[in-house]
This record gives sequence, structure tokens and C-alpha cells, in this order.
Amino acid sequence: MNIRLAVTKKQKRFIDAGQSEVLFGGAAGGGKSYGQMADALIFALLYPTSKQLVLRRTFAELEKSLIRTSLSLFPRQIYSFNSSTHTGKFKNGSIIDFGYCAAETDVYQYQSAEYDVIRFDELTHFTKEQYVYLISRVRGANSFPKQIKSSTNPGGVGHGWVKERFVDPAPKNSEFLGDDGLTRIFIPSLLDDNSFLMSKDPKYKERLLALPERERRALLFGDWDIFEGQYFTEFNRDTHVIEPFEIPREWRRYRTIDYGLDRLACLWIAADPDGVFYLYREYCESNLPISAAASGILERTPKNEEIYATLAPPDLWSRSQESGRSKAELFSEYGVNFTKTSNDREAGWLAVKELLCDTGRGVRLKIFSTCTEIIRTLPALLRDKLRPTDCSTEPHEITHAPDALRGFAIFRARPNAVAKAGRTLWSEDMWEDYYAADEEEKKYLKRKYGEPI
Repeated sequence: MNIRLAVTKKQKRFIDAGQSEVLFGGAAGGGKSYGQMADALIFALLYPTSKQLVLRRTFAELEKSLIRTSLSLFPRQIYSFNSSTHTGKFKNGSIIDFGYCAAETDVYQYQSAEYDVIRFDELTHFTKEQYVYLISRVRGANSFPKQIKSSTNPGGVGHGWVKERFVDPAPKNSEFLGDDGLTRIFIPSLLDDNSFLMSKDPKYKERLLALPERERRALLFGDWDIFEGQYFTEFNRDTHVIEPFEIPREWRRYRTIDYGLDRLACLWIAADPDGVFYLYREYCESNLPISAAASGILERTPKNEEIYATLAPPDLWSRSQESGRSKAELFSEYGVNFTKTSNDREAGWLAVKELLCDTGRGVRLKIFSTCTEIIRTLPALLRDKLRPTDCSTEPHEITHAPDALRGFAIFRARPNAVAKAGRTLWSEDMWEDYYAADEEEKKYLKRKYGEPI
């Protein structure tokens, strides 16, 4: 029999996607459920005796969405559904199991199963542990394609890991290779992509536009950078992230760091004449002793690049009880000299918010798309539960690059106050340059290196 399926361009892209793991979604009304079931139907017919598993977190959700969609879409002449076993069977021997994982341990009901394709609907409702376990059930001795195809909106218990696994690593609609060797792709789906829904229910978009900003950005625009408890709700990837360009030579440039043995984060930021700042380079690496950290910073700073100041938090000036020397002192010996910033956390985070806010004349912070760690971690910061004006220090691994940005933001917001508090240990070479300079050059050197201790 001939089957004619009407699909949108985005749904067809999802159906045609051949990567090991595919994520389809973003906004509400993007046609994700229909796309999943159309894809499941095509797969079942192309590969007789194939096995697929379709999952939601609860059976009630499954019954009200994908099961209903499948019953309205799959021709009854070739398909039957058993409501007791929740299994659909095709005349060519292909089957689709409809399952759920309400509890964390529900995944073990599939421990002996084998599937060619597993389909997660509303993937962000699942935990990472559930997902990783269940994808191990994609196996079989046949030659059929083996895939995990998921659809979802932003938000939910799994928002963070889904974003990290699919959204952050590569541009939309671009295939990339995960650390485990599996190919992945994120195909965004917006309401405007679903011409069928827009023509049948043109008021739906107006209802979404009436939602509060947080829900509107998530459900209408498929914004993955907004979620409950988020500190920097101002962050908008479309507004703040730009493609790299060559920074004009005359723009003032800064470096700003956060350092611990667990993680070094160094950001390079340039200021244009209109007071807009461009975060154009980053260097983030773990388990670096000071010598290696300093070397890495210098290697990534071109010789002809004039750095006005390298900013660092006050704790780097604390002297070690064992050696009596500070980290700032050791960095200086290896060629990186710091200007001290303020460690006022709440004022610093508010200064970052000011850079992110659109005051009507645009935002004051632009981030090159190549600076992937700050793009990933800044919008992921949570509000501290006890001090709402402060960021949570957990999870700690995402705080380093934002902390470096905070040091820059408060330095720019209160340069005079920070300058009075911040002094730098000058090296012999720095003093030699100073004594050989005229009065104007001495002023410049003090601005560059910070007031000497």
C-alpha cells in the first residue's frame, strides 16, 4: 500500500538524520511528537522485523501523546496495538514497544532487551543515568541502523545534562563526535517551523507570547539558556554570542583570571571606544601548577598584543604558611604580573548583570563563539539559596570562568576603589623599566602593572 506523510522541513531533517544520537526540539508546538511517530513508522516499514522502543517518563504522559499520535497516524490495515502489553505490531514483523520509567530503577525492566532504535520523548524529563543505561539496549546482530532519537523542550530534571550533551558542543544542525566516539546532532524545532499547527491554530503563538518571560523564552523560542533557579537570566545566546572578528589594535585589552590547582580560567577581553566589551579568547585547563599556568597564558598571548592589565582576585596575594610566598609572587616570577581586583562577590555578580543587560542601546558584553567554556558555564550558574544576590558555589566545576569574568566586571565598575586596594609585586625587570622611563612612561607602567607593593 502507498502511504503519504505530510511533514515539515524540520521533521524531514529529523527523519533523515543518520547520527548515532539525534535530539529534535526546542520550542513547544514544533511538531516533535508527530516527527517521532512518522520516523518510527518509516523505520518499521523499511526494516521488517525491526524493534523500536518509545519512552516517556510516565505512562499517563505516553498514553496522552505518542500512543494517541501513533494510532491516528499508523494505517490499521498494517498495524495493530495491544493496550495490555503496550506493544504495536506491523504485518511485516516490526514491533514498537511503548514504555515508561517513572522511577530511577524502572530502566532495569529493559536489561535483557534489544532494540534497533530507542526514542525518548521529552528527554529532559529523564536523568542522565537512565539515558546512559537505556542506550546500552540499542544492539542486535542484524544490519539495521542503530540509533537513539530523542525529542524535548528545554527544562526539567535533565535540562543540564541534555544541554551539555547535545546543545553546547557544536552549532545547531551540525554533526559532532562525542568523547565516546558516537556521532550526535541537535536539530532545533520552533513553532514557526510547524506550518500545519500555525495554519490550524494561529492563536497558539499569541498564547505563548502572553506567558512570563522565562516560560516564553523556553517554550516559544526554545531557549536552552534559561531555567528555574538560574542567576543570569539576562544571558541570551542570540544577543551575547557573536562570530569572531579581528580586534582593532588600538582597543584596550585585559586578561582576567581565576586560579586554583583544580582549574585555571583566563579570559581575554577588549574594550571598544563605545564602552562595549568583547570576550575574545579563553584558556581553561585543570591540574596546572603555577609555572605551567603562567606559561599557558603567555603562549596564548601574541607577542604584539598589548595587555593593559591582568586582573586576579585578592586571595592570590595570601602568603603560604610553608614558603611565606604568595601565588601572585610566583606568577610574577614566571612572567605574569597581576593587578588586584575586589573579591566582593555580590557586587561583582551585579556588575556582570549590568554588562549583560540591554539598556536600550544594546548589551555591553559580547562573547566570541569560540569561547565555549564561558558560554556553557555563565548561564548555568545557580542562585544561592541563602543569599539570593549571590551565585551558588556549586557545582564548583562551572564557577571558574564566571569568577574570572566577575573580577573584570567589578574592576570596570569600580576601577578607582579597586586600584587603591590592589597592589602588585613588581619583578626586577619591571623596576628596571620603571627607573629608565620618563614621567609619562612611568604613569603608563603603573597603569599596566598596577601600583607596586
